Amino acid sequence: MAEPPSAGPTPPATPGRWEQGWRGELARLLEVTALVGLVVTQPLLDVLGRSPDFFLFHRADPGQILLLVALVAVAPTVPFALLGPLSRLAGRTARALTHTVLVGLLLAALAVQVGRHATPLRGVPLLLLAALAGAAGAAAHRRWRAPARVLRLAAAGPPVFLALFLFVSPTSAVVLPRAHGGAAGTAQGAGGHPPVVMLILDELPLVSLLGADGRVDAARFPHFAELAGGSTWYRNATGVSGWTPYALPAMLTGRYPARSVAPHYSQHPDNLFTAFGGLYDVRAEESITRLCPPSRCEKPVSPEQGLGVLVRETGRLLGQVAGPTPTRIDPEDSYREQTRAEAGLDAAEPVPADPKFRWDSLDDNQPARFTSFLAGLKPQPRPTLHFLHLLMPHSPWAFLPSGARYDAPEDLPNDGVGWVELARQRHLAQLGYTDRLIGETLRTLRASGLYDQALVVVTADHGVSFTKGAQGRGMDAIKAAAGEVAWVPMFVKEPGQRAGRVDDRNWEHVDLLPTVADEAGIRLPWQVDGRSARQAPRPGAEKHFYDRPGQPITFPGGVPTPPPLPKPHPLVGTDVRADPGGGPARAGPAGSARVADLAAFRATDPDTGTLPALVWGDVPARIPDGTLLAVAVNGRIGAVVPVVPADPGGRRFAALLTDDRLFRVGANHLDLYQIATDGTLRRLALS
Repeated sequence: MAEPPSAGPTPPATPGRWEQGWRGELARLLEVTALVGLVVTQPLLDVLGRSPDFFLFHRADPGQILLLVALVAVAPTVPFALLGPLSRLAGRTARALTHTVLVGLLLAALAVQVGRHATPLRGVPLLLLAALAGAAGAAAHRRWRAPARVLRLAAAGPPVFLALFLFVSPTSAVVLPRAHGGAAGTAQGAGGHPPVVMLILDELPLVSLLGADGRVDAARFPHFAELAGGSTWYRNATGVSGWTPYALPAMLTGRYPARSVAPHYSQHPDNLFTAFGGLYDVRAEESITRLCPPSRCEKPVSPEQGLGVLVRETGRLLGQVAGPTPTRIDPEDSYREQTRAEAGLDAAEPVPADPKFRWDSLDDNQPARFTSFLAGLKPQPRPTLHFLHLLMPHSPWAFLPSGARYDAPEDLPNDGVGWVELARQRHLAQLGYTDRLIGETLRTLRASGLYDQALVVVTADHGVSFTKGAQGRGMDAIKAAAGEVAWVPMFVKEPGQRAGRVDDRNWEHVDLLPTVADEAGIRLPWQVDGRSARQAPRPGAEKHFYDRPGQPITFPGGVPTPPPLPKPHPLVGTDVRADPGGGPARAGPAGSARVADLAAFRATDPDTGTLPALVWGDVPARIPDGTLLAVAVNGRIGAVVPVVPADPGGRRFAALLTDDRLFRVGANHLDLYQIATDGTLRRLALS
């Protein structure tokens, strides 16, 4: 009987349908993970990795930072990962189509970010280009295998981004702090150790305080003038960087910025707090630095703000990173001082005597850490260092000189025709409120008996430019307006000092620590780049400034001349009249205008601490740019502003009403007038 013919070698087993399915899902998940990593994880971790001050300001501990990073790395991928398998329930075709659409959308989002850096396109044109790029990418992904293979390899990106953030970025020192133990200073000289009171303000150019005569403008800033009248004013003082994470460590270590590292005690172990910690009790309230190690400082009074705040602010950063319109991506924009009510602190001590300050009725408007700082300004049995870094008058600008708050759009421009003038006006208004805080500090020191005994230091870490085309603190601002960015107020009142004097030596902020140490009778155990004001002035006039650590730029010294203040329009403060003569005449309606948040004028209560003091909106296209508009509240003109080209939010005008006496309790009437060439006012109907 013949044997059956041989069937030949057994063919390799083919994977079953289920195995093919999960392999396909895994491949798609890797592709989505890669794209989400490029669109979300990498840009966010890049910004946050370069901004350790973001976590320090929000008082995030390493555990909270790790949780946030895990959310950034995982959470955005989850919806895409779930949507794909769910679409499979509708069949293979629906699953494939869903994946192609997801790839196209993510590629379009990536194209928006690339386009912002590589092209001049913004807004709708950029979105259209990104949509075309996403569609083309999706089509290529569906037709060829190579794009899918590249994406699967790119799925290794998110773990790499995480590793760079955790171990290489400047923020790594906050997540994984190294050992700390800076050297303590020793006593020097025969004198004692006076109380030391240091108030470091933020983003305050010297020229903002000056009048036309080069002195502190006592009419606008009476308390700064009072401080100058009883202290040594180092009028030629400059910060060493426009960025607080570099500027403040330089001030408190006496060393120029050399490395891009976190403003953290593990990276700057030798600093003011470690030097004073052996001989002084240290009561320090920092904001976006953490230079005082736990072994030296009491626990901060301000409560930690928690993971929820970190998530919210990170989401806001993502909107800036991924959006099609130009924005200045700076986490520091979120650094708003907590109010006393938000921090849940008790009533301020002591109660101010100035009724115009309305301190007792404006609890929401008092920075909480300033309240704690004031409460601690009392004589102590041991020498005490009282230190506060207060983010005032730093943006976001939200205070009128009286202390009342107002709301403003977060995307309101700070540069450009009309907008830079408004930004400066808002800065000066907030500086007026800061002046009141200085007055309260001086009053509290005198009331407690600490003023005569103490070394009192008031300064700022850096300024800011309000020069058109160069607003801010970056290199463009330094080149165009160094006098606004680098020069800062610097006042030192020695114990027992009565009369004020001016010292125009070449002061750089690395001189701050050696000067304070000398006045306090402390010998620093490390070498510093600065020199004490008790020593001879440095011989040269050259200034050193660091936009990047280790890369100084230089420019000549000398006290800057303040830019001229714009004269108020003659209509400001006048009552609107229906009849000509003696005041602005009012003619019939001239058209319409749109104003945001009109409802806020219908029910206003100044005692709540918030006023609708910023008015913004749009006017018809027939009203040309440059046309003047008068803004009146309850029949009195509070501001005159020009019509400007529309910003990305569609706004063509914005006016700040700095005089809160315009408002009354209850309903307030807002009017907007177009000012004709003959001075006639034509009312615009508001909607």
